[in-house]
Amino acid sequence: MKNTTHNKRHGSALEHGQAHTEDHDLWSRRSFLRNFGLVGGASMLLGKLPVTAMESAMLSEALRSSDSDRILVLIRLKGGNDGLNTIIPLYDYDTYANFRPTVRLRQNETIRLTDEFAMHGELNAVEQLWEEDAMRIINSVGYPNQNLSHFRSTDIWSSASDANVLDSSGWLGRYLGDLYPDYLTNPPSTPPAIQIGGFDSLVFNDLNRVSISVNIADPRQLEDIAENGQLYDINNLPDCTYGEQLRYMRTVANSTFFYADDIGQAANRGRNTATYPEGNPLASSLATVARLIKGNMGTQLYMVTMDGFDTHANQANQHARLMRYLGEAVKAFYDDLEQGGWQDKVLSMTFSEFGRRPRQNAADGTDHGAAAPVLLFGEGLNGSMIQGGRPDLNDLDQNDNIKYDVDFRDIYATILDYWLCIPSDTVDQVIGRVSPRLNLGFDCQPTSVTSLGATQPFRHRVLTESSSEIILKYELPSTAQVRVDVVDVMGRSIQTLQNGRQVPGQHQLRFSAHEHRIPNGQYFYRIQADQRRVSGAFQIMKN
Repeated sequence: MKNTTHNKRHGSALEHGQAHTEDHDLWSRRSFLRNFGLVGGASMLLGKLPVTAMESAMLSEALRSSDSDRILVLIRLKGGNDGLNTIIPLYDYDTYANFRPTVRLRQNETIRLTDEFAMHGELNAVEQLWEEDAMRIINSVGYPNQNLSHFRSTDIWSSASDANVLDSSGWLGRYLGDLYPDYLTNPPSTPPAIQIGGFDSLVFNDLNRVSISVNIADPRQLEDIAENGQLYDINNLPDCTYGEQLRYMRTVANSTFFYADDIGQAANRGRNTATYPEGNPLASSLATVARLIKGNMGTQLYMVTMDGFDTHANQANQHARLMRYLGEAVKAFYDDLEQGGWQDKVLSMTFSEFGRRPRQNAADGTDHGAAAPVLLFGEGLNGSMIQGGRPDLNDLDQNDNIKYDVDFRDIYATILDYWLCIPSDTVDQVIGRVSPRLNLGFDCQPTSVTSLGATQPFRHRVLTESSSEIILKYELPSTAQVRVDVVDVMGRSIQTLQNGRQVPGQHQLRFSAHEHRIPNGQYFYRIQADQRRVSGAFQIMKN
């Protein structure tokens, strides 16, 4: 379905205001629906911060199998960060200033980085990282046919899809069903990714549009979990379709606390030894991340979110405050990591759904734009540098916005391949395209990594023979002791289809729902072949 929220890009101010209001209404409703109720996942409150544990099967398998101990922290600047007031084009300062009579930064309000670029003066806390060769700036990052809607552009960045493709799965989460479709009843021992805030993002949505994050807003519920081992009763329910659906939802909710103990222990082991500024929401989030890292959580992927970047009016003071929050939070974070010996193992990257328009509006703000800079921090960058194209203020796109020079998916691919040491073929499948890699100052030479083929030790698939019968086919690469079970969403065994030694080659098994008193819905198969294990999902719809 074509998005029409911002089709009136050159209409009247009234039309633009109406489109903007409609977009925010959609954005807010979607955030509410994603945060409210039980939508799957693993989350809890750590102090006053909502923490979500997430799993991406293909990527996490590669992460667990590599020798890399590097960590990636994504810093989401929600709302559309103004790139021109973050990194100021000194090479064409007059045009920049003419576009922004009241919103511009005067040169004495900036920090000169090179003869051509300066950064916002309120980012002065990270100037030391620049001087210590631990900061990089990638200019003009975007994608073809920029969508100016918050939620569509957020989804594009989250799914790594083309602008004309409506993909409801995240670039990490959509692979979850391939290897661990029963993650709700059989989660991995350590969460490979942890998100703090920002629950409207679909980065970790699977193919069934189920987010594996749940926002548990009441910390008192953790007391019930500690005392009873679960939050909701899953046994005393009516024996009907409604009862089965309610049991599923309650099982999802109970599964959200699987990681609570481990995360709590890591947070208690880790100590913040740097001073974080008070009243800074990003600093609070990064302080939590630092505690988990220093507490040896074992997680390699983190994402934090700072809101407030939709600066349509009175931008100067609001954006300056956000830049100060960003700079102070990042500096405190790396000071903290340095005192724990982690500073060279953690790479941080900012991103936002879009930049802002070069010309200011009548409300002393800027409207939705296109390309904008991405900032990276960490000693692993091995040299501070500004990369990407120079924004050309005299050659704007059809919507009077800055043209992109670097596709954001190329940055994703480079970090996964060269920083987290994920094999190139796996990275291309995770991103959904073959992306050129950038020179960001780091490289990966792991002693052992897992290829996509090793991630899936043998082939397996389900063929639907009827609405109530399936045929399970799988191929063994070698002789193995094989057990095949069918289970429900609660993890309860329905039938063992195979339990014994099998020779290499193709095998098939049949499962008929008519032989069991089970309701319609989703079920899973699990194949255990010696130490190798795979699983998959299928639907039963009896007449």
